[in-house]
Amino acid sequence: MEMSWRFASDNTAGVHPAVLAAIAAANASTAPSYGADTVTARAVALLRAHFGAAVDVAFALTGTAANIIALAAMLRPHEAVLCATTSHILADEAGAPERFLGSKLVGVPTPDGRLTVPLLEAATWPPDDPHRPLPRVVSLAQPTELGTVYPLSSLREIAAWAHAHDLLVHVDGARLSNAAVSLGTDLSAFAACDIDVLTFGATKNGALGAEAVLFLNAALAAPRHHLQKQAMQLTSKMRFVAAQLTALLDDDLWHANATRANQTAAALSAAVQPLPGTTLAHPTQSNAVFARIPRAAAAHLRKTYAFEWHPESATARWMTSFNTTDQEVTTFATALQRALQR
Repeated sequence: MEMSWRFASDNTAGVHPAVLAAIAAANASTAPSYGADTVTARAVALLRAHFGAAVDVAFALTGTAANIIALAAMLRPHEAVLCATTSHILADEAGAPERFLGSKLVGVPTPDGRLTVPLLEAATWPPDDPHRPLPRVVSLAQPTELGTVYPLSSLREIAAWAHAHDLLVHVDGARLSNAAVSLGTDLSAFAACDIDVLTFGATKNGALGAEAVLFLNAALAAPRHHLQKQAMQLTSKMRFVAAQLTALLDDDLWHANATRANQTAAALSAAVQPLPGTTLAHPTQSNAVFARIPRAAAAHLRKTYAFEWHPESATARWMTSFNTTDQEVTTFATALQRALQR
């Protein structure tokens, strides 16, 4: 049987037809380069409509690059970032932020991927200690790498604490659309949480390869285009990146795509939770399902389904996307049930 990549990641999904159509439309004629075109201007206008009229924007092709651009505007080499030990910038970016920024990433253990004020307080140290990097940024992922979602009240609480301690707040929003759907809110709600720099991911929500760095704190925005260039993200044909975001933001396609992904994740979670030998490792709050299953069952299931497997905790991660179908969920749950029975 051919290997299925359906639940391995939301990156394994294809590109939404509306996004492909927008790219094709941007290809209809010539246009100024490096973002000085009408398509890019339209994408910026749409982002400002969602996140605030004063927001400044830098586009990127990947989430890692977007995070580096964001953090580069917030840090100097002798300063440090506080982040969850499970965060993408610490665990999944091959040390790129530390290499390109020269700043230290400090992992904070969390029970569910979410930082809290008490956890941050316990992880900080006096700013006048010259032997340690100076704490400067609190970095959150919304949703977290464990699929959990911060309530808006938690974001505001962390931001208030951070600013009271002269720290800035960065939010990795690679799946921000899924978080908005989970919370039942619009994207504008995140801009009201006093976040300094936010990344808005499109790639995992139906785009080909497009991310936006949103500077909500105007004091940090001035060097954004130079940082974008140094991060090798000042794409000459920027309109093809911007067109993808335009397609998702027009008519709230971002919301429809994220809703579908979240709904099928919830359906998968509900289908596998009652199976004997299966327990959810974390609540299903976005488009990720984390479940503990017997190692033998996982080995059998992985013969036909590719997915992330953590052997130390016997935990599987199954991801859904904008084009996951109900039938695919049912088929996978049946395959898991048979693997458990074996």
